[in-house]
Amino acid sequence: MSDFRTSQSKAHPNKTNTLMTGIILMLILFISIQIWFLFGALNNALEDNFFFAVITFIGSLLFALASFWLLRYLPQPIKDEPLKRKPSDREKDKAPSID
Repeated sequence: MSDFRTSQSKAHPNKTNTLMTGIILMLILFISIQIWFLFGALNNALEDNFFFAVITFIGSLLFALASFWLLRYLPQPIKDEPLKRKPSDREKDKAPSID
């Protein structure tokens, strides 16, 4: 039985790119919501509305945890493998010897 990481590393690069794009867009959404929470909490904290500030802190904390959890699904970088040459190719590349 294979796990997620080995299946992901064997996937086609287009599928990996699609997965990475989706994860990045979700992370941008989470951060945008956290910034919105920050502005709401600051505006309400100035009006002495402590309850709203606590609720937005908890919501922001949940989004931060979800973001960290989502980071584990980012694909690992694709490593280029060196080209393997056949022995017959090496013989062709050798300069002819002058006797």
